[in-house]
Amino acid sequence: MRIISGENKGVHLKAVPGTGTRPTTDKVKEAIFNMIGPYFEGGKALDLFAGSGGLGLEGLSRGLDSVIFVDKDRMAVQTIKHNIEKCGYQDRSEVYRNDAERALKAVSKRDITFECIFLDPPYKKQQLEKLLEWIIRDDLLADSGVVMCEHDEKVMLPEEIGYLILTRQEQYGGTVISIFKKKSISGEGEHDET
Repeated sequence: MRIISGENKGVHLKAVPGTGTRPTTDKVKEAIFNMIGPYFEGGKALDLFAGSGGLGLEGLSRGLDSVIFVDKDRMAVQTIKHNIEKCGYQDRSEVYRNDAERALKAVSKRDITFECIFLDPPYKKQQLEKLLEWIIRDDLLADSGVVMCEHDEKVMLPEEIGYLILTRQEQYGGTVISIFKKKSISGEGEHDET
C-alpha cells in the first residue's frame, strides 16, 4: 500500500493491524482518483471510514489543502496518525475516533463544505444511502464536490438521491466505485458514459 501520485508518490503506508479493516487496493485507488481528479487545486476532504488513511493521504498528495480523517477503530486511528506523520501532513490533517453519524453531526456544526467525501464503510455494515442523506441534510458537499462510495457489487445505489446524482460507476472484481455529484443549477445532471 503506497501513495500512487503527487508530491509523496511512492511513500509506503502502514496497514491497520488485524483483519477488521479492508484496505483499498492501489489499482482501485488509482481508478478512483482518475475518476475524481486526478489532481486538485486545494479544497477540503472528509475520509469517513478512513482505515489506514490511504484515500485522504492520496488526496493530500494530489493537491487537497486538508483532510479530516474519521474511524471508530482505535488501531485504525493510531495507523492514520502514523501514516500522516510519515507523509509530513500533520498541519493539514485532523484525526477523530468516532462513528460516521456523530462525525457528520460534528462537522456540520463547523460550517465546512468538502470537495471530496470518501465513503468506504465495511462491506457488511454498509448504509450508504443513509450516509448520503445525512450529507445532503447538512449540505456538506461543495458545489463542485464529489462523493466517492466504495461498495460491494451486491449494493445497489439509486441514480439520484436528493440533490446528488450518480455520475459514474465502475466495477473492479467484487468492488464497485460510485461517484456522486450535485445536480447542476438547471436540474440537469451530467452522466459520464460507463
